[in-house]
Amino acid sequence: MIHVTGVDELTDETFDTEVRGETRPVLVEFTADWCGPCRQLAPVLGAIADEERERLRVVQIDVDRNPGISTRYGVLSMPTLMVFRDGEPVKSMVGARPKRRLLQELEDVL
Repeated sequence: MIHVTGVDELTDETFDTEVRGETRPVLVEFTADWCGPCRQLAPVLGAIADEERERLRVVQIDVDRNPGISTRYGVLSMPTLMVFRDGEPVKSMVGARPKRRLLQELEDVL
């Protein structure tokens, strides 16, 4: 997995506990080692995780090593970004995007 500083890595086993137990909205990146756009998105997610840590938790899950969660949520393309609030998905986006655009798209769920 493309490790991003400030972004926690979840697994099928830790996903429910970590996402449902969080009081802030959680931005989940569904990612894979072979995903070029995921590598492009990595610094964007790292910056957002750092700058928005009071309002948003950013995590990632490798779909190849953790197929259960990606199957549960119907993730077919990488990167898929999903925002969870109170353990439930409230927004989904597919593909890499610049930081400014991603923050604009997240504003309605923060």
